[in-house]
Amino acid sequence: MKRILGIGNALVDVMILIDNDNILEKFSLPKGSMQLVDGEKSTLIKSETTSHKRNRTSGGSAANTIHGLAMLGINTGFIGSVGKDETGDFFENDMKMAGVKTFLSRRDLITGTAIALISHDSERTFATHLGAAVELESGDLNPEDFKNYNILYLEGYLIINKALVERACMIAKQNNMIIALDLSSYNVVEAKLTDFKEIIEKYIDIIFANEDEAKSFTGFAPTEALNSLSSLCDIVVIKVGKEGSMVKRGEEIIKIRAIPVQCIDTTGAGDLYASGFLYGYAKGLSLEKCGLFGSVLAGHVIEIVGARMEELRWKKIINIIKESIEND
Repeated sequence: MKRILGIGNALVDVMILIDNDNILEKFSLPKGSMQLVDGEKSTLIKSETTSHKRNRTSGGSAANTIHGLAMLGINTGFIGSVGKDETGDFFENDMKMAGVKTFLSRRDLITGTAIALISHDSERTFATHLGAAVELESGDLNPEDFKNYNILYLEGYLIINKALVERACMIAKQNNMIIALDLSSYNVVEAKLTDFKEIIEKYIDIIFANEDEAKSFTGFAPTEALNSLSSLCDIVVIKVGKEGSMVKRGEEIIKIRAIPVQCIDTTGAGDLYASGFLYGYAKGLSLEKCGLFGSVLAGHVIEIVGARMEELRWKKIINIIKESIEND
């Protein structure tokens, strides 16, 4: 079975259920987007929402995906940067408890946090203070850390440091690794489109995108975007919410249905979809199985608040996957 290494922003998520979207307007946060904020704004948002229900989990897009893969039994590693603080300890311990091997740089800045403001319609809007996460640099990457892995998974948020992404991809290719990239957020794609195109054309084998990210990249609706992106890499996955997902490799196109669930919070849906898909890919299963497992994980995680599912839910997921493989 293939081993998977992830690189991303090591963050702690603060999940906050909001009564209405006024707080988004007050802090100029486009609904459904991820906005980078400074420490002062992050503190203000937390202060304005002290009366709202909240919880804290380790997070960050790639970290969520790697955590999910570890919970499924895949041998995983994660590279990131945290502060020398309790929040950084919290992040590291949570990843290690799942079985992830961590390669974390410790910085003097505080550990980054991602405030997820969850609206009544389950849409989430992130106000992210990267803190120590942003201090991960290309020079921090140790080629030795890549050698025991077969797949490199990158979150699109890292594109703000193109040198870091490019060096990670170069090391991965030197080790004959498959490279998977999630585009992460439509506004990041819009802001860094040229950099994304260059990285994808040179290095990427698998792309994950939702319909907004795919449109920001190609200018097209999902079906046309799928065809456009497939000219750049081996496998393209476009997630279309309640309609499920579409996967293309060469001339093969697979449509995957979403599983029927009661949606509470969409946080982590794309990240856990990638976990399920890459689990199937690491085991050498068909694209249909990969997409199905992606849908299973995404469907289960949106039934809870946040991206960390409880043990009983994981046992249920693992049983579903096991039965699917056995019945193939």
